[in-house]
Amino acid sequence: MPFFFSKYSGLLLIFFVHGLVYAFLLLRKGMLYEKASDKWLSLYLLLSIMYICPWMLGFAGWYNGNDCMECRNFLFYMPFQHTLLMGPVIYFYVQSLLNPHFLFVKKHAWHLLPSLLYIVWNIIVAVTDRVILKKYYLMDGQQDPDFQIWYVALGLISLLVYLFLSLNYYQRYRKFIVQELSFADTVAFKWVRNFLIACFIYFLSSLFLGILELLGVQIKYTDSWWYYLLFAILFYYIAINGYSNAIENRAIYTLDFLRYNATKQLVAPTVNEEPTIQDIPFEVVDNNVAEQIENNDTEIYSQWKQKIIALVVGEKMYQNPALTLTELSKKLNTNSSILSKIINQSFGMNFNDFINYYRVEDVKEKLQQPNNAHLTIMSIAYDAGFNSKATFNRSFKKLTGKNPKDFMLTTLL
Repeated sequence: MPFFFSKYSGLLLIFFVHGLVYAFLLLRKGMLYEKASDKWLSLYLLLSIMYICPWMLGFAGWYNGNDCMECRNFLFYMPFQHTLLMGPVIYFYVQSLLNPHFLFVKKHAWHLLPSLLYIVWNIIVAVTDRVILKKYYLMDGQQDPDFQIWYVALGLISLLVYLFLSLNYYQRYRKFIVQELSFADTVAFKWVRNFLIACFIYFLSSLFLGILELLGVQIKYTDSWWYYLLFAILFYYIAINGYSNAIENRAIYTLDFLRYNATKQLVAPTVNEEPTIQDIPFEVVDNNVAEQIENNDTEIYSQWKQKIIALVVGEKMYQNPALTLTELSKKLNTNSSILSKIINQSFGMNFNDFINYYRVEDVKEKLQQPNNAHLTIMSIAYDAGFNSKATFNRSFKKLTGKNPKDFMLTTLL
């Protein structure tokens, strides 16, 4: 089959090959280490390189039936732009990356149904036209079905819905980890935010192009190429950073991001409401204490505040870099939801900031002691429970208004 190289087909071909390589590498890594997130990202990259194929091959001469009718028919009958599948793949990638307990089960399959129906329809069209009737019948032979208005619009709607679902999931996750983990920054997965931003840019550019066409603006074939080049750059960015994120060492943690309810069904925690004693049914809760907490009894808050400080500061539990709210609640023989509410109400901070506050105080105290002059700032920070330089600097600046070096200079003066 011919391939006419030009700046249009050649540039897209470069992105196509690189995307294919990264898709293979991610699939291999996902199978080797049994990481579902890498497999989902691999599938997303595969869908992305298929998405640019019609334009890449079109500029390579494949739509020109005079030079290669087989090439033209291949483009018409082969579904390349699976926009109905992109949204669910993005959603499952985000879930598998953020939630260690996520498994793709039968009930998730319905998300893939629209895209599967589109593939089945394309098979029916191809078999009817090329095998049975041997002529154009279900397809007119003039327009690639991937670019029909109804299909493009439905794909954009699907993508928008799943982008918002993914964003909502990520926001719930970020709100949850600051209440549960003292090392929230380590597992914040800021890459997910950047990934979703890139996907939203693609959606907005597609929407903009669609609006122009609906308004009757004449867009030349070569002008549309820039849209596909932008998409190629976006998925190339996702490929590079997604693969880097896949090989990045992260703290090993276990947490019930999705908690069990009374019927043992996985449900998302409600983040816009105050935690209730039913959030974690398998933990022991004193009913009287729970009732007093739910009624905002100031006396019980004061008592628990002293108990928490005695444990966290007295036993220096904040020095544990992997400390979780669940671990602290077990030490106090209470429910972690109750403990979270007490910390939020009594100290005006979430659990992550609460623990980091005492870590910062520990660092400040040691920096002012002359016998610690031989120690580096980071060695003191690690001893205090911080597990990364970035987290330490961010927390120190947030709680003191100064970076560690400026604080040291102020102390010396």
